[in-house]
Amino acid sequence: MAPRPARPARTAGTAALAALLLAAGVACGGGDDRTVPTAEVAQQTPARDRIGTLSVRSAQGPRACTASVVHSPGRNLLVTAAHCVQSHRVGLLDGLVFTPGYRNGYSPYGSWPIAAITVDPHWTDEGDPEYDVAFVTVRPLDGRQIEDAVGGNPIGTAQGFGLAVSVTGYPNESDEPITCAVRTRSQSPTQERFDCDGYTDGTSGSPWVTANGTVVGVIGGYQEGGESPGTSYSVTFDRRVADLYRQATT
Repeated sequence: MAPRPARPARTAGTAALAALLLAAGVACGGGDDRTVPTAEVAQQTPARDRIGTLSVRSAQGPRACTASVVHSPGRNLLVTAAHCVQSHRVGLLDGLVFTPGYRNGYSPYGSWPIAAITVDPHWTDEGDPEYDVAFVTVRPLDGRQIEDAVGGNPIGTAQGFGLAVSVTGYPNESDEPITCAVRTRSQSPTQERFDCDGYTDGTSGSPWVTANGTVVGVIGGYQEGGESPGTSYSVTFDRRVADLYRQATT
């Protein structure tokens, strides 16, 4: 079912931040008995510098999730999971900043304040896991847009299952990102999964990136990304995500 047009982006008061952070960042779900690989520390590369932390007020503030820069006409757009930035109970949040390439206390590109958040009404009104994706607009910093600073990846929809992807994200307990090379599998016709250990709280919103740099998923969706660190989920990037991207960029 195609999503309804998204409501205009709105924000919630600062008092709502703590409530969301209790729920945000859950990363993985119940898997099976197969042996799965374990994520490793991600070495710094220009492509990985497009991925960063979502935190409160500053790079050193309480951390919520992971997000990444995607191509957009305004050169100012991120993708993450909807549950990272909006809760049915408290609404959309203000006070979040995006710090690309963050590691070991160092913020090579600074922290970019969030200007607007676009989520689908199915998530806003019902917390529907089929719509656990958000596009986030960030403000310029020192006269530059975020994509001018670090570049951005295209969004890919209707790519199917069985894709080889790398998934890089920031566990809350670590000051360095982790990464794993995996292959996507079908969880349902509209949800997909991968199996790799280590994706704990904070890695929700981590992009699933193909070899040609296309983002085809983010940790979220079923079980808000999952309930164990060995299996993670995403909404299948299809017309729902294409429509939401169009809403965020018009």
